[in-house]
This record gives sequence, C-alpha cells and structure tokens, in this order.
Amino acid sequence: MTTLNKLSRRHFLSYSSLGILALASTPQLLQAMEGMQAMPKLPPRKASPQFKADVELALYCQPAAVPILTGQATAVMQYTAKLLNGPKETLTTIAGSYLGPIIRLQQGQKVRIHLHNGLNESTVTHWHGLHVPSEMDGHPLYAIDPGQVLVYEFEVLNRAGMNIYHPHPHETTAKQVYQGLAGALLVNDAEEAALELPSGEYEIPLVIQDRLFDSQNQLVYVRNMHDRMFGFYGDRILVNGRADFQLNVASRAYRLRFMNGSTARIYKLAWDDGTPITVIGTDGGLLETPETKPYVMLAPGERLDVWADFSGRPIGSQLVMRSLPFSGALPHGGMMMGRGNLPMGSDYPIFTVQVTQKTSDSPKLPTRLSSFKHYKLSETSNPEQPVPIGISEGHMSMLLNGQAYAYNDVQEMERIKLNSIQLMEIFHAHGGGHGMSSGEGMGGGRHGRMGMGRMRHGSMGGMGMMAMAHPIHLHGQPFQIISRSISDNTDEGYASVREGFVDSGLKDTVLVMPGETVRIIKPFQDFKGLFMYHCHNLEHEDMGMMRDFLVE
Repeated sequence: MTTLNKLSRRHFLSYSSLGILALASTPQLLQAMEGMQAMPKLPPRKASPQFKADVELALYCQPAAVPILTGQATAVMQYTAKLLNGPKETLTTIAGSYLGPIIRLQQGQKVRIHLHNGLNESTVTHWHGLHVPSEMDGHPLYAIDPGQVLVYEFEVLNRAGMNIYHPHPHETTAKQVYQGLAGALLVNDAEEAALELPSGEYEIPLVIQDRLFDSQNQLVYVRNMHDRMFGFYGDRILVNGRADFQLNVASRAYRLRFMNGSTARIYKLAWDDGTPITVIGTDGGLLETPETKPYVMLAPGERLDVWADFSGRPIGSQLVMRSLPFSGALPHGGMMMGRGNLPMGSDYPIFTVQVTQKTSDSPKLPTRLSSFKHYKLSETSNPEQPVPIGISEGHMSMLLNGQAYAYNDVQEMERIKLNSIQLMEIFHAHGGGHGMSSGEGMGGGRHGRMGMGRMRHGSMGGMGMMAMAHPIHLHGQPFQIISRSISDNTDEGYASVREGFVDSGLKDTVLVMPGETVRIIKPFQDFKGLFMYHCHNLEHEDMGMMRDFLVE
C-alpha cells in the first residue's frame, strides 16, 4: 500500500467521481493494491488421536474444466469430497456443477475434515456460519501451500440451518470463490425434523452467482481497479453453477434454500406474478414463525429459507424468480461506469419454475417453526457503549473503524471478553483514514461511537460520493438485529429495498445500506482466539475491509 499512501487526502478528495473511477482503472494502482501486507502462516494442523469423529471426509481443492455454456468447457477451481466415515447422506454431489458437494451434518456430530490443496496457490476453507474454535474457522493464518493437507476437527454446535464453505486466504478470497470454490453445508437437528418440512427432492438448495465469460467460455475477472472498488459484476446469472436454470416441480410445496454466492452482487428476489415470498429461515436457521414479503433482499453471504407452494398450478405453467429494480446500493459514479449488460439494481430473471407434475399430496406450512434465545439489551456487557463497526471507503482502500486489515493489529475496541454478550453498531463513517489510531475519534471511551463525520447517502461532499451498501459478516456465533435506522427517511434508494429485510431471525451477515445504522447483539461464547469480521463484498474484503476480534 506504499504507493497508495502517497496520495494526500487533500488531493484525493479533489478528484471528481468520474476522476476517481478513471484513476481506479490504472494498472499501477491495481499492482499496488495487490502488494498489501503478507499474512504469516502456521504449520498445517494434523489429526488429533484423542478426537473421535462421527463423520470424517476428505475435501479437495483442485483445478477442473466444467461445461457451463454451450461449447468449450470452462476452467474453474472446484471442491470435491470423499466420505471416509459417517452416514452416506453426508455428501450429495450437484450433477454437472462446479460447486462443491452439499455437506449435510447433524447437530452434535463430531466432524473431521482433511483439506487437500491441489491448487497452485495457497488456500484455506472457512465454515461460514458455523460456531467452531478459532483454529478451525479458516482464518488466513491457517492457509496451506500447494500439496499440503490441513485437518479440521470440531463438534457441530449449530442449530439447523444452511451454511457455506468457501476459501478465506489473505487477499485472494474473492478470486478463488469467483473461480468456483464454494459449497453449501446444511445442519439438521431434532427441532427441525419434528416439523416434517419438505425434504429429499422437495428440498432444493439454490446458489445464485453472477459470472462474466469471454468468447471461449472462460471466466473473466477483475480487469482494473474499478472492478475492485465497486466489486466485480458478471453479466450471466448462474444457479447451482448452471446458466438459464429451470426447476421442474410438482404442484405441491417445496423448501427452497437460497444462498447468494456472488462476490459482490445484491439481489432483490420476487416472483414475477406478484406471489408473496414466504420466508421460514435466515442465515442462522429457522424463524419462530413464517414471514411473508413482497420481495426479499439477498446480499453476498446471506441465506434465506423459503416455503414455495405450487399447489393448484396447472401442468405447463411457469413462474419466474426475478431480481427487481432497486437503487442506492452503489454510488452514482459506479452506475455511470455501468455493469456490462446487467447492471446491479436492474430487472432480470434468476431462474424459471416449470410445473411438470400434478399432485394433491402436499404438506402444510407450520404456523410455529422454532424457538431460540433472544438477548435483551440489559443482558449485554456494554448497553451504553456499543462496539463500533464503522464502514468507510477512502484513499483507494476499504476500511473498518478507519483501519485496513493488518495481522496482529487488534485494537482495544476489538478485544472481547470470553462468554460475554456484546451490543454492536454498524454504520457508515466516511472521512476515516489509515492514520486513525486506537481510540482516535472515538467518543465515549472504549466502545464509544466513532466521531468520524457520517455522510448522508447521495451527498457529493467528501467521501459521500463513494457511499456503498456493504454486507458485513461476523465470524463465530450468529447475532440478532435489534434496530435499523436511516439518516434520511425520504431516501428513494432505501425505500426501494427496506421491505425486503428479514431481521427477525438469527444472522451472521447483514446488509448495511448507505446512511444506515444497524444495531446487533452478538454472543462471544465458548472459544477464545481470533475471529474475523469483514465486508462480504469479497473484493472489498481483499482490499482491506476486514478486521479481527480477539476473544480472550
């Protein structure tokens, strides 16, 4: 980052929006961004003889060629797996897809996974959503070199829900995910099983991703700094690794398990005929009761569990899941530069449902789904001083609490007491810079609000022109959202998305719109060590919008 730091704040802020975008396309800055601080590596962890695994599998990362579009196969990176011990339903391959196999685990199982790196670069796998010890969480410290094997051992503590496994190496997470390394990990438990929700062929994971292909069907990724600053957007929508995805269904209820596997694209999902979307779960598992929404927002890293009932629809009828128009997630300059043939926030199809079979045998939607712990503000360790997570874009970098990521750089506000419940506040803090030290600009002591000038969404003063929506992901246990507030209640962009948030369930990733403040309550229980928090716009993560909490 040496080259970038030579840009003075005064000169940087003097650029117009288009000037910044032009500057961002220069190869010198792209090279500088790729020269960020190196991450040390720990020796690969080996299996423990004392750990008695109920489930054991080998997980391989390797190059592959997979047919995605008509014609030449596409070179990808791919997860494959082999079950070494455990129930045969643990692994399910998605036929014809570059995505990794679906891993299905049961609450309480003890799991051992041998990660084999068959790539020509370092990698490590993160179990996004799982509550595991820090050394099992896939921190970049544990990345392994080509040919090495890393062993994970953990007990499944999570309640039922859909989680993700994907790479988390330092500064190359986005590229490896984009090249194909991602998969779904489903946890089941007794509470969920008692509901008898649609299962087997009637439970369908749907991983939504966007990709850009060249004329030879090969993936294109990050052509210039602009593609990093705003996130990378493809012009083809893939579902479960397939283009023009069609789902053939019977006239009955299904359980659709949505995951946003894109590196940056945000979706506003809705049925094309106006049928409401019935949500039964979010990142951290089932809701207490079903919720009906006209549309749902789905940011990178977020998941939604949806009850879709096609009863009464005649054979041959079609229903299209679309992403509807919305605004406000990108600065105006980003939109002016365009997003190929598929701008984010435009109207486009995701997949088609075709009714191909008639049946009268269909389960009923339960009125009560689950129960889980709701923390009160009075139960937090810091009800008057929330832990701040201040988002800012500046100096050609992406920052949290005024800091880009650096290893062994835990600030005082990032030190969390083990077995505490923390109130946290995520907000936009434009104007912060690299030089902000621990406590600088912090009002109210250790966990005070950051005193950095917050810009109204759409403002062209200072860094306001760079205000973007950011999906913020916190590793470890899920959190609950207790409030959202917006600095401008007349904001048309916010009005175009606000009905699509599902905040009543447990979450590990939350979309924070420009000008918005989100308050959450998050437990830090059971495990000490480093747990990351970062933007799940993965290009932003790789640019430095990532930090560590040290639980001690």
